[in-house]
Amino acid sequence: MQKDTNRIRQCLRDFDFKRLFIEELGWDSHSATLDVLFDKYHFELTAVAQKRGMSVFTYTPSTDGHFPDYQTRRKIDRQVAKTHHEHLIIYTDANKTSQVWQWVKREAGRPIACREHTYHHNQSGDLLIQKLQTIAFSLEEEEALTLPDVTGRVRAGFDVERVTRRFYDRFKTEHDNFLGFLEDIPDESDQRWYASVMLNRLMFIYFIQKKGFLDGNSNYLPDKLGIAKSLGRDRYYRDFLCPLFFEGFAKKESERPDAINRLLGRIPYLNGGLFLKHQIEELHGQKIQIADDAFEKLFDFFEQYQWHLDERPLRQDNEINPDVLGYIFEKYINQKQMGAYYTKEDITGYISRNTIIPFLFDNARQKCRIAFEGGHSIWQILQDDPDRYIYEAVKHGIVQNDNVHRNDEHGNVGAKHSPAQPMKDVSTTHETDLLPQRMCVSENASPLPSVKPLPPEIAAGITDVSKRVGWNKPVPPEYGLPTETWREVVARRLRYEEIYGKLSRGEVRDINDLITYNLDICQFAEDVIRDCEGPELLRAFWHAIESVTILDPTCGSGAFLFAALNILESLYEACLDRMHAFLDELEYSGERHRPEKYSDFRKILERVEGHPSRKYFVFKSIVINNLFGVDIMDEAVEICKLRLFLKLVAQVEHVEDIEPLPDIDFNIRAGNTLVGFVALEQIKKAITTEKKGQVTQKKLLQTEDIDTMKRIDEKAQNIDRLFALFRQQQTELGGEVTTADKQELKKRLKVLEEELNHYLASEYG
Repeated sequence: MQKDTNRIRQCLRDFDFKRLFIEELGWDSHSATLDVLFDKYHFELTAVAQKRGMSVFTYTPSTDGHFPDYQTRRKIDRQVAKTHHEHLIIYTDANKTSQVWQWVKREAGRPIACREHTYHHNQSGDLLIQKLQTIAFSLEEEEALTLPDVTGRVRAGFDVERVTRRFYDRFKTEHDNFLGFLEDIPDESDQRWYASVMLNRLMFIYFIQKKGFLDGNSNYLPDKLGIAKSLGRDRYYRDFLCPLFFEGFAKKESERPDAINRLLGRIPYLNGGLFLKHQIEELHGQKIQIADDAFEKLFDFFEQYQWHLDERPLRQDNEINPDVLGYIFEKYINQKQMGAYYTKEDITGYISRNTIIPFLFDNARQKCRIAFEGGHSIWQILQDDPDRYIYEAVKHGIVQNDNVHRNDEHGNVGAKHSPAQPMKDVSTTHETDLLPQRMCVSENASPLPSVKPLPPEIAAGITDVSKRVGWNKPVPPEYGLPTETWREVVARRLRYEEIYGKLSRGEVRDINDLITYNLDICQFAEDVIRDCEGPELLRAFWHAIESVTILDPTCGSGAFLFAALNILESLYEACLDRMHAFLDELEYSGERHRPEKYSDFRKILERVEGHPSRKYFVFKSIVINNLFGVDIMDEAVEICKLRLFLKLVAQVEHVEDIEPLPDIDFNIRAGNTLVGFVALEQIKKAITTEKKGQVTQKKLLQTEDIDTMKRIDEKAQNIDRLFALFRQQQTELGGEVTTADKQELKKRLKVLEEELNHYLASEYG
């Protein structure tokens, strides 16, 4: 039943939970206190309401004014569940500024899942109110109401994703509604595809309009809709959006007719495939019509959210950023039918860094072998400062904060030398010579940094098995990670000791060892680049980074590609910083040198400085040169490209600094990676062999076959050169490509594709 949202909102702001549940939501009164004791801590919970045996508790904060951390809240829940199996707990701070609503999902045969919703008093609270509406009960429901009914309603309200699920539910509805307004696209699949194309374009514009990039108006699209409606019925799509897409964003201001500039106002030239005519528009463009009502409903939906281009955490319950788009697509769209599942950032990051970085190191090693061998090789920095490359989670509760490590000039903790300076200028005194007395967890431990001693009753069990009685008990937060026992803490300490010893003794001398020992491979790669002594190693890494190509054959909305983007971005930046440092050192040294010394570094930096935003240049270079993706779903490809474009625009602070977006239609493509040739060798095999029954055998080559192989090889090489030029044009030769360039490349690809399809058909019989 629908309740008065204003009264519910006021109860939330007043932190008056008894009135909220009893007077507004129709729950029953429940007055009791519950003492929760564990790990020598005492928590007093107060019951405020109940419904058919499901209780609602609030927690009065401790003297420090803060509610317990997440792990402690989980422990409290486990204790409460012993006496009140179904319950809801509301944690508040003493200043009445924040609330955490905790409900735990319990299903037979499945892991317990905690669902929490955080509310701040300065928020509108709309999302929380929406959840509370689902657990409101009327008098008419009382007679037949049971505990399963109550728990089912609570599950319906609280067992959902935060903003993403709510946005997706409406997005799906609005997408379907928008479909109903599309006219004169006969094919149903094309209708759905074009609806996605339009919504992606409009979402992109919503993000950039909120930064004031469109005629200085953060309400640009809705305002223009109002103007179009005042001029006549259903004119917005044909008379405004089409000119905006294909004349405004696709052409420079100087190339647009005056009438278009007056219509659109001051808008940036974006280029990019997003605002070139789509193939559906090429086929049906003159016939397509979309009613104004479609856009009015869509903009009403969009206006309920705050659109942020940056990567800030989503604090308000109506905020949305570009990452949400990918999450929505991969988590909710066509999961069962198409196998589109969301891969979390920790997984994509782990896989990406442990494949990309070793490849770069192997490539650089081939070009500058001397830097990887001998006593003063790149591996020395691991020996100089082992702790820098051991993750904090491994060191937690082990290493004392004794100020041994200092911050470098970039704010990085633990650096022993400035990244802008070569390692030879740094003292090589081993850090273990500077540390106070150590404690080790085993007799044969290598020298360690200052280690926090274990409690005596736990330490006694290291050498005496009979004294390990308490080793299976939970560990206080200052010693252990969440859910760890003392036994696991001791094992982690031994592992830390082993890894630290190997690093400090110089036993780690291969990039794959960093994966084996789960070390911070990204930090190491960045430090190697920033600290390289000679220009040859820097050149080797730069060429490796600039030329590496990363292909995700089932890219979805780009989860793995974005992980690769983030890894490469820091390495690009490290290379550029070190190039600057080499040039600065040369200038300040006063030494006489040839004019061409470091000329390649100068050219690269001049190219970077020709762009208003260095970060934009770096991301654009990566997107064009390094990232490639294929997916069988057209919608996935559209979302992936949209997210990459938004990532680029997010680097720009002022509208005058916006550069043309790259055309990545050849980088991110729709297709089936399970069908087709992937290498020239496969094509040669198709031409030089033939099937006889179930047997494939070599055939006697005719002159025609040899000519065919030569022709295909030449066409492939020509297209490859055109691709390289197409990419180079966008980063070095003016920063943009023309429609004619793209059409020529498409034409040649089509000719080659048709010829290859002939042999592909013979391969599959």
